[in-house]
Amino acid sequence: MAKGTRQKLKLILLAQLLLEQTDEEHPLSTGALIAALERQGVAAERKSIYSDMEYLALSGMDVQLRRDGGCRGWFVGERQFQLPELKLLVDAVQSSRFLSQRKSRELIRKLERLTSVHQAQELQRQVYVSGRVKTMNESIYYHVDQIHTAVHNRQSITFRYFDYDFRRRKIYRHGGKLYQVQPYGLIWNSENYYLVALDEESGQIRHYRVDKMSGIALCGSPRREEMGNFDLAAYGQKHFGMYHGPEITVTLRAENRMSSVIFDRFGQDVIAIPDGENHFTVQIPLVMSPQFFGWLFGLEERVQIAAPEEAAAAYRARLEAAMAQYR
Repeated sequence: MAKGTRQKLKLILLAQLLLEQTDEEHPLSTGALIAALERQGVAAERKSIYSDMEYLALSGMDVQLRRDGGCRGWFVGERQFQLPELKLLVDAVQSSRFLSQRKSRELIRKLERLTSVHQAQELQRQVYVSGRVKTMNESIYYHVDQIHTAVHNRQSITFRYFDYDFRRRKIYRHGGKLYQVQPYGLIWNSENYYLVALDEESGQIRHYRVDKMSGIALCGSPRREEMGNFDLAAYGQKHFGMYHGPEITVTLRAENRMSSVIFDRFGQDVIAIPDGENHFTVQIPLVMSPQFFGWLFGLEERVQIAAPEEAAAAYRARLEAAMAQYR
């Protein structure tokens, strides 16, 4: 590239140097910036650096000059993402089961580029992906994008649904049958992504784990059904671990000290009614499933099913079946 052309890149190269190499604890002196530019074939003088910094500041970059102590020089102050925010994003990426180890590392490397090379080392120290339980389906990252596209464009999708056997081989449900559904949205529940959709064959609303979907394809026809007042958040809250079962409204009687547990699980909007000095009751619409009974069992005698009797009877039957296995 001609020398004159390189010179026109001066501001761009300066911006890159500042974004990649500096932060409040690691400024670059004017001399260091001049030397770095010369290594890239761009001549600069001390007076021109000050002028360039003014132009970068006018463009919106938070360029600051540190004058105190032995660490003097230029650095980028406010960034689009601050280090604590990037740490939160890295934690979310590395703890997500629906992302494979390889995709987690790729995303974290991209997040590291949003800060200086010095602060990126702090992000690297947080990365402990290898010991986490991660999905084996590498395609989920792109499946989520396809589903969002289908929801936005109001299109149906087709896919095949599978499980893994004990040898980690894919076993397709219904002999590899092609499912066709009208997607309503995605729910992140129990560390997995789920698609909530209307099954076109049965006419029922169902959900599917996205990492167990294969060969997703968008259909040309627009979605026919309207969502109406369908509430995705309420749907996810009713399903413990996204297990299927009959929908029912259950009255739970709990000790007062369990109020935080109830509010954490069902939200702050549930109405708690005092029941004596030491207890309260709540009415909760939910899907009665083994996962709900497992949650209830973990709370021992502190939370009980007060009504309806069919729910209490189903719980007793589940407990008796478990006891029978260990007699």
